[in-house]
Amino acid sequence: MTVRGWWSALWPTRRSRALDVSLAVGLAAFDAFWLYFAPQHFWLPRWEVSAASAVLGLALVVRRRHPVGLSVFGILFATPTGGGGFSGLVSLYSLGAYAASRRTVIAVALAGYVMFLLFPGPTAADEPLLAQATFGFAFTAPPVLLGLYMGTRKQLFASLQERAERLEREQHLLAERARGEERTRIAREMHDVVANRVSVMVVHAGALKAIAVRDPARAAETATVIGDMGRQALEELRQVIGVLRQGEEALPQDSPTLTEIRELIGQSSAAGLSVDLSVQGEERPMPAAVGRTLYRLVQEALTNVHKHAGDADTSIELSLIPEAVEVEIRNEPPRAGPRHGLPSGGNGLLGLRERVTGLGGSFEAGPRDHGGFAVRARLPLPAT
Repeated sequence: MTVRGWWSALWPTRRSRALDVSLAVGLAAFDAFWLYFAPQHFWLPRWEVSAASAVLGLALVVRRRHPVGLSVFGILFATPTGGGGFSGLVSLYSLGAYAASRRTVIAVALAGYVMFLLFPGPTAADEPLLAQATFGFAFTAPPVLLGLYMGTRKQLFASLQERAERLEREQHLLAERARGEERTRIAREMHDVVANRVSVMVVHAGALKAIAVRDPARAAETATVIGDMGRQALEELRQVIGVLRQGEEALPQDSPTLTEIRELIGQSSAAGLSVDLSVQGEERPMPAAVGRTLYRLVQEALTNVHKHAGDADTSIELSLIPEAVEVEIRNEPPRAGPRHGLPSGGNGLLGLRERVTGLGGSFEAGPRDHGGFAVRARLPLPAT
């Protein structure tokens, strides 16, 4: 470790560095001066006791980093020399405040107390044992107990601060995740509203261009369909904007019905796509979330047929069973391929999977063995 690294490890902050250096120098000078002129007697000459006290005081610079070593050094060095006054109190306080193990603190403090009783100074040797024991306990216990209290308090504050920082980090991560999910939801809704509707409108516009001269009546009918679909797209877009501003409560609470799904199929049929719908089971109202997801499944699947399979024959099988709604949309291989050059972002099926799994259902999509494509989904219904 470099000198700078050792210095930083010894004192983590400038404030602690200044405090420890000032405390060590101040107590070293005070104890040396006080014990040199003290009226009590020592085993050694006064200048040696004063010098020992200065050494013990200066050793306080390591009280945070090595509290146990400092206390042991103080016990072994102060007992034969008689040095150390207030620096001994600070050393015992640092032992309780900064030592990692309470057992070690108690063991070192008891060792110092026993050493004081076994090797009293010349003045204390003439006193009764009870007075020596009382003075030793009064000298040892209060600073150690105060250090233990302050150390526990500091650990508690550090734990609370760490917990607050961890909660802040977790809240930041949750906020980032929520923003990501919100962006995904917005992209999915915009894809459903804009991409699907506009794709079918492009198909109708291509058909309108082809029949405008030779079949004016059908061209007018196709133009009407395009206008209706544009108005539907604007209405759904307003709903999406309402969700962004007000939340999910802005969505219509009514569930799309099979009638609306049939209208959706009719729009594709009007664009030249052959679509066959088969419904098994009793038609009944569905929860709003299930109905919207079923509608988007059919809408996205038909749009993909327009994009990638042109005029391929398409069939939709819908099973209404008590516990779930099952749907399968499959198309045959295209006869002539897509003619409209519609772009594909690859996000439609991903959005459908997110919708279905979000309701606890299952979703499958992929090529069929003999050609074509199939989309299958199962949407569970809540128990009644």
